[in-house]
Amino acid sequence: MSRSDWEVVIGLEVHAQLNTASKIFSGASTAFGAAPNVQACAVDIALPGVLPVLNRGAVERAIRFGLAIGAEVAPKSVFARKNYFYPDLPKGYQISQFELPVVQGGTITIRIGEGDKAYEKTVNLTRAHLEEDAGKSLHEDFHGMSGIDLNRAGTPLLEIVSEPDMRSSAEAVAYARTLHALVRWIDICDGNMQEGSFRCDANVSVRRPGGPLGTRREIKNLNSFRFLQQAIDYEVQWQIDTLEDGGRIQQATVLFDPDTGETRMMRSKEDAHDYRYFPDPDLLPLVISPEWKARVQSEMPELPGAMKARFMEQWGLSAYDATTLTASKEVASFYQTAVEAAGVALAKPCANWVMGDLAARLNKAELDVAASPVSPVQLAGLVARIADGTISNNIGKKVFDALWNREGNSADAVIEAQGLRQTNDAGAIEAMIDEVLAANQKSVEEFRAGKEKAFNALVGQVMKASKGKANPAQVNELLKRKLEA
Repeated sequence: MSRSDWEVVIGLEVHAQLNTASKIFSGASTAFGAAPNVQACAVDIALPGVLPVLNRGAVERAIRFGLAIGAEVAPKSVFARKNYFYPDLPKGYQISQFELPVVQGGTITIRIGEGDKAYEKTVNLTRAHLEEDAGKSLHEDFHGMSGIDLNRAGTPLLEIVSEPDMRSSAEAVAYARTLHALVRWIDICDGNMQEGSFRCDANVSVRRPGGPLGTRREIKNLNSFRFLQQAIDYEVQWQIDTLEDGGRIQQATVLFDPDTGETRMMRSKEDAHDYRYFPDPDLLPLVISPEWKARVQSEMPELPGAMKARFMEQWGLSAYDATTLTASKEVASFYQTAVEAAGVALAKPCANWVMGDLAARLNKAELDVAASPVSPVQLAGLVARIADGTISNNIGKKVFDALWNREGNSADAVIEAQGLRQTNDAGAIEAMIDEVLAANQKSVEEFRAGKEKAFNALVGQVMKASKGKANPAQVNELLKRKLEA
């Protein structure tokens, strides 16, 4: 049987660390990179006599997320104790939310693929709830034992749970990327996957198309989009092979090994009743008033979907261009600033430069757009000089290189300093054309014999003679007139 005989079913649980300065129930710092165990206070590890106090900033970030996905922000939610023990959770329970989460429902629209094969899909969310992070077990630096760092214990998390709506690893990665961009866009999480600020658990099962849901296995703690895709692809094939060989899938928690590209079972999967949830006696229910929700709403930035629609409606961009330019808040801000400086009439050329030359150069230099040596205003100036005929598009690339290398503080300064202004003098261009025609009689004869490539060769010779400064449109027009005379 082929893989097409099976349907893949995927749901994601994403843990986003909220970017508050202090922990969810204590005043201890959440800063990353401190020496082990210097940021774990008595509240974080529940020493006798301490009481947790809820961090208002964490709640506001949860409200912000709920508003961004069109979810219900619960007017009343409850914190519970989720009972289990690991070495990095010394109090023996995690404060989380179970029956009454702060965010319920909501949707995220994702785009998968490119070109004609691209499609959009809406993924439904089940919930998003507040909880505290556990500490961290360290294995690499110890021989025959593990170290425990409790600095992370108590760091506020928003656990975002999707419905099992995804049908491929590509859809899962598109969802994770879209969610990652959103939490950074609304400034609730820094999204640093290397530091564990944004971690994914993937629930994966397979079934016959249209059949009942299969038994799922949960792949834990995936901290890169590449690993997420590799882990799901391996797990899907493993489950299909197991079932086709007559085996059974046991509900389990598994880990992905990036060195082997394989998943391996860690433990049989617990269900909710195994955790013995009960309301935390030290925390009152969380009540969110309509006034509080309205204030957070008033402070929300324009969301990616709304900005995408505006770029298409007001600036005439295609769906692809608008989607690409709103994939991150930083790129969208750069682009919008460039258009505001260049003028709305140049929105499309600005988009081409941001998605083309700028993106390629940033990628090659491994830089974020915020660190671009070429500012949005400088790029706008370059686009404007191409549009008004001061320079050609090819010369524009030279100007861009100079701006990138900080050889001038504006496109105009580079053009003047390097003498790059385009030649629009028809008489001067005609003189160059005459010289080129006289020196390239063979190409002239080939063109008149019907070979169009010969015309392009002659255009190239004229542009070379002008050192790229002749107006290309004028060169084409005057050359064709002379050849057809």
